[in-house]
Amino acid sequence: MLWVQALHVIFMVCWFAGLFYLPRIFVYYAQADDIKTKETLAIMARKLFKFVTPFMILTVVFGLWRLSYQFDYYLSAGWMQMKLAGVALLVAYHLQCGIYMGRINRGEDNKTHVFYRFFNEVPVLFLFAIIILVYTRPF
Repeated sequence: MLWVQALHVIFMVCWFAGLFYLPRIFVYYAQADDIKTKETLAIMARKLFKFVTPFMILTVVFGLWRLSYQFDYYLSAGWMQMKLAGVALLVAYHLQCGIYMGRINRGEDNKTHVFYRFFNEVPVLFLFAIIILVYTRPF
């Protein structure tokens, strides 16, 4: 069981590394004036998205595996319900990153660097909330 939990946390850390960096690439893309720089950043965004998506999947798989050990308890616990809602929103955030990455790679992006700077802060808030929920179990 501890191996499952450890792998869940390892893949979560890897996934978050991508969630922190990918929107930064979007910021740099939106700020860039040079077409060559934009092309390079678009490629970086595409490769990073493809690289971190398996980490998202593995995070969810190992999280569900861990959940299965005490399914009734976890699903009745308010803190876990909130954590799972947060994870669902993070998956949606990840998918939205994929949409933005696709627009950038097609040259259809119309967002400003300011928008992406705010967008970049979302996973930080979720990380804080989820970690606090898991370790304090307030509900």
